[in-house]
Amino acid sequence: MNAFLAQLTTEKFLLFTLVLTRVTGLTMTAPIYGGRDVPAVARALISFALALLITPMQWHVSVAPPGSTLGYLALAAGELVIGVSLGLGIMILFYGMQLAGELVAQVGGLMLADVYDPSSETTVPLFSRFFFLVAAAVFVCIGGHRMVLAGLLDTFAAIEPGGMGMPADVADAFLLLLTESFSLGIRAAAPTVAALLVATLVMGLIGRTLPQLNVMVMGFGLNAMLTFVALGLTLGAAVWLLHDYFPAGLETMLAGLGAAPEGKGGAAWLPETY
Repeated sequence: MNAFLAQLTTEKFLLFTLVLTRVTGLTMTAPIYGGRDVPAVARALISFALALLITPMQWHVSVAPPGSTLGYLALAAGELVIGVSLGLGIMILFYGMQLAGELVAQVGGLMLADVYDPSSETTVPLFSRFFFLVAAAVFVCIGGHRMVLAGLLDTFAAIEPGGMGMPADVADAFLLLLTESFSLGIRAAAPTVAALLVATLVMGLIGRTLPQLNVMVMGFGLNAMLTFVALGLTLGAAVWLLHDYFPAGLETMLAGLGAAPEGKGGAAWLPETY
């Protein structure tokens, strides 16, 4: 115990604060660990606990004294950007699922069914929140929370605390993630949207054939019922999409940070079966 306390120098305390800053950036943005729907006290405790566990692994790292408050803030800002980038990379895919929910609600005529979204502090369509929660459930089931922690440890191996090394590929990684997030939202909503469009076409033909039927009155109820039926039948396809997109998205973000395993990254975005 005395030997451990003897190692707690100013340099080691500086190392701990830099590790804590990077971890805090992750817990501020990463799903499950962070987000505005997680209490601030819980996020702070998670960040502090993770920093205590990770710092001994970085005990060999020598951090040069910043020399001034401005220098320390520059070091902390670099660590914060790394953590935030990793968390945002996964959150972008979650917002892709929210886009799928908005598309379903728009075509199904249920845009007025809004709920409060604590992550964005605004109201969103009911289906957007539903798809977001489905994404969170799938993320936990496939071990995404453990993948994120493993990715965080990989960033420490690639960029040591205080290294001030931000790879230039981060911007390209974000661009690719945004593109694939949009693609994920379109593909997750496509089966339901296609079924609703066909149903709308059929009701239009019925209205032309039997004008005595008030299709406008019947259409709202039928459209809502068909939305739930189609979503129930096609939700499994969206789950399989998430199963493939989440690990690939994490690999892409890690590749942008220079921490992805060799041979992984942007080229591994879509499985060969697609």
